[in-house]
Amino acid sequence: MTGGDGRGPEGARARAGSGRSTRATGRDGPRLRQVLPALTGLVAVVCAATAGLALAWRTVGPAAVVSVLAAVTVTAVVAGRRFRTRVRRSAGYYTAPELAELDVPALAVAVARMLRRDGWRVLPPSEHTVPHLAARDRHGRLLDVVFRPVAEPLPDEETSCACRTRLPARRRSGPWLRLVVHRGTFSHRDVVWASRQGRTYLVDGARLRLWAAGTPLTQVAGPERTPAGEETP
Repeated sequence: MTGGDGRGPEGARARAGSGRSTRATGRDGPRLRQVLPALTGLVAVVCAATAGLALAWRTVGPAAVVSVLAAVTVTAVVAGRRFRTRVRRSAGYYTAPELAELDVPALAVAVARMLRRDGWRVLPPSEHTVPHLAARDRHGRLLDVVFRPVAEPLPDEETSCACRTRLPARRRSGPWLRLVVHRGTFSHRDVVWASRQGRTYLVDGARLRLWAAGTPLTQVAGPERTPAGEETP
């Protein structure tokens, strides 16, 4: 008779199945045989470096060894800082000085990363006369992102995008939303025009910096409306 504490045959089978499921999903972490080659290599590198330093200490003296260690330490710190910066940017986080240094194509890359960070799937770039992004969220809502200093389309700007026709109708949910990104400040006329258009959201420099720092787009796009496609009271 199996007890209620799971120590019987059924409990053992359940624990075994749970263990297999955990290993299959990778939640139990790597096994020893998986990390042993890397661990062995790391130990070998540390031992070789220690032996090299000891030999250098005896050959050229402590001053040279200290200089080498200082140079290696500075190099490692700089390399680590650059690596963390690349990782942070890839995750969709930018500082204000970094945003200021970006040209429009690089800004489009940054906005694409921020959209992915917020759960949007950025569609492949389309043939467009200006930098342009198209994204879709998990509910099927479509977002058209343009980069320009005014809300209204420029006279020589192509307002239609090929990515609209390439999307299967079954994947669409509602009309397109439009996001206009500008690192400067929009005029009052731009704000009025976007409000009258509907489903058009302006992200100026201040809001762009908030978004890049980690604030979700639904909170950045405006106090009255969000790119969820609904107006809030």
